[in-house]
Amino acid sequence: MKNASILKIYVVFSLIYLFILLSGNESLDVFLKPFLIPLLGLAVYVSEEFPSKKILLTALLFSWIGDVILIFADKGELYFILGLVSFLISHLIYCVLFSKQIKVESKRNKVIFVIGSLLIGIYLTGMLSLLLPTLGDLKIPVIVYASVISIMLLFAFNGFLIWRKPGNQSVFVGAVVFVVSDSILAINKFYAPIERNSFFIMLTYLVAQYLIVLGILKLNSKLNLNPETKEL
Repeated sequence: MKNASILKIYVVFSLIYLFILLSGNESLDVFLKPFLIPLLGLAVYVSEEFPSKKILLTALLFSWIGDVILIFADKGELYFILGLVSFLISHLIYCVLFSKQIKVESKRNKVIFVIGSLLIGIYLTGMLSLLLPTLGDLKIPVIVYASVISIMLLFAFNGFLIWRKPGNQSVFVGAVVFVVSDSILAINKFYAPIERNSFFIMLTYLVAQYLIVLGILKLNSKLNLNPETKEL
């Protein structure tokens, strides 16, 4: 499959990029970072058609725009805010994407769903409690962003309970790792510096995007679809 080959290329380029970050050559960001997410987009584009394909491509597009904008975040706060807005839109689109996937379980385990929801709520409350004293004028944007990414994770967790395996697992783990990536970024920027933060932020971010794309492609593979399944 063409998309499998492109995904492998994405992995190779991501490893090269991460090695460069680990070696301390962060100035090469502008030459390498903008080409990574487009590889995932290409893998989706050449894959077989499925109902939510354009939604996934749109989410990746806004992620890519955010990537490019954040390259210049050190030049002014405006770039950080614009990057935040771009990723906010991307996460909202991911919520829509997850709501459009096919479910194989007519009913989810309510107890597990409630427990998972509470854990996500605890994460959101804890993160905001940690960051709010240091946010200044960015309190509202960060609260909105943290809330949206938590909702995105909730959608992924809901899907984990009702979607087909192994796509459900891939998407959910990808969403969790995405939250980890954004958490590292937020803690490093607003609370306390994290050593090699760029490496850890991009490692988790690239893994998250890969797993979400892989999971959605698996969920929509014709080999995995059942004509009796229902839309979420």
